[in-house]
Amino acid sequence: MPTTIAAESRVASGSRAANRLRGEDKIPGVIYGHGMDPVLVTVNRRELRIALSGAAGSNTVLDLSVDGKVHSTVIKALQRHKVRHNVTHIDFQVVRMDEEITVDVPVVLHGEAKAVLNDGGLVDPSVDTLPIVTTPRNIPTEIAIDISAMQVGDVIRVSDLTLPAGVTTSADPDMPVVTVLVTRAAMAAENEAAEAAEGDADKA
Repeated sequence: MPTTIAAESRVASGSRAANRLRGEDKIPGVIYGHGMDPVLVTVNRRELRIALSGAAGSNTVLDLSVDGKVHSTVIKALQRHKVRHNVTHIDFQVVRMDEEITVDVPVVLHGEAKAVLNDGGLVDPSVDTLPIVTTPRNIPTEIAIDISAMQVGDVIRVSDLTLPAGVTTSADPDMPVVTVLVTRAAMAAENEAAEAAEGDADKA
């Protein structure tokens, strides 16, 4: 279900006007898409934070109510302050609930790769997100990957993933998503074991 928040249209643009709005705890933004003329808006910072606090996060479908008209949107881009990291500008893209869009969805690892840990390896996510293609109402909150069966030398690629029904990805099928790294300590232990085995063979 989309989350409804109020937005106010604005006329003034530029850094001075934007800074004034931010001082009022408002975030300047723009709504565009589906052939409509871009509309400059502001949203209340706290209301937006609450709206995005659910499991879907920044992929939440937002119904923006502007001047009596409601636009179904998703967040296309967030600009943040270089130091404080708070949101300074936001782009809303108008969507239709029955049309596919592309959004970045977090990759989340589940389970414990005991075989990797026992061999001194490290499970390393190669990417944090995947570009997902689906309808707005079908956006998954995460791409869950079970790593419990992984072993040293294993690589999970995009083509190995089982995505939810109605969901595809535009990523390269051969792209690594999760890899197993061998730590220096594990390599050193392996080399020592190999050298010891060679020594025993020489003695024999």
